[in-house]
Amino acid sequence: MLTATVWHEIFNFANYGELLALVHNSILAGVALGIVGGLIGVFVMMRDLPFAVHGISELSFAGASGALLLGVNVVAGSLTGSIIAAMLIGVLGSRARDRNSIIGVLMPFGLGLGVLFLALYKGRAANKFGLLTGQIVAVDTPQLSWLIVTGVVVLVGLLIVWRPLMFASSDPDQAAARGVPVRVLSLVFMLLLGLAVAISVQIVGALLVLSIVVTPAAAALRVAASPWLVPVLSVTFATVSLVGGILLALGGSLPISPYVTTISFLIYLICRTTSGRRAAVST
Repeated sequence: MLTATVWHEIFNFANYGELLALVHNSILAGVALGIVGGLIGVFVMMRDLPFAVHGISELSFAGASGALLLGVNVVAGSLTGSIIAAMLIGVLGSRARDRNSIIGVLMPFGLGLGVLFLALYKGRAANKFGLLTGQIVAVDTPQLSWLIVTGVVVLVGLLIVWRPLMFASSDPDQAAARGVPVRVLSLVFMLLLGLAVAISVQIVGALLVLSIVVTPAAAALRVAASPWLVPVLSVTFATVSLVGGILLALGGSLPISPYVTTISFLIYLICRTTSGRRAAVST
């Protein structure tokens, strides 16, 4: 009986066709986030910045919570928090040791600030919970517009700096010796990363952004090394995780984040197993 109840909470496909029409905006948002998260995640892995993603998401959460409390645009609040965090990490954390210290200081501050704002907020509890664990049906048209415009800005920015950023990410010393503006590229990338994290928080929540910005790229790097195949696989994995998570979450009564993170983790597991078997065969 308990098993049936739990299963019903996780998967319930009654009236699925009617519910599907309610998440049209969310599916479009999932595709947009899959492209943005998959592409920028490749550079996050190359530059060893997964910890920075988590730090930025905490400040993004604080900004979104503050906006919710003040009754202003939550996306704008999330973007403000992300950009402040990304710039602080980029300017103050040029070296890895300094960067980890800055992130370690920012994370609890951002989380504490966000919890304070949510404690003071007297509105719907679902709005509070959604900022931490994600939501699927509350992506309205203005939110989708913000998300798509911000996503386009990130994609255009990445395309402009793609080649020098790839060079600076793979061998920063050699890139600097050849006159590549490594420091400027680092700040530009942190700004783009801040924007990408801010729009990801709107769907998967502040606590689980890593499943979109880090896990798909980590999986892709397990099975490919080509500079064009890794981004393609990373985008594919991120999009499948997001859209698949949205479609599965629609049938249950749980937040979207458990579905997205589970799909993303399974993809990583498959890729890691595949690369392990390939290495065993070649030796």
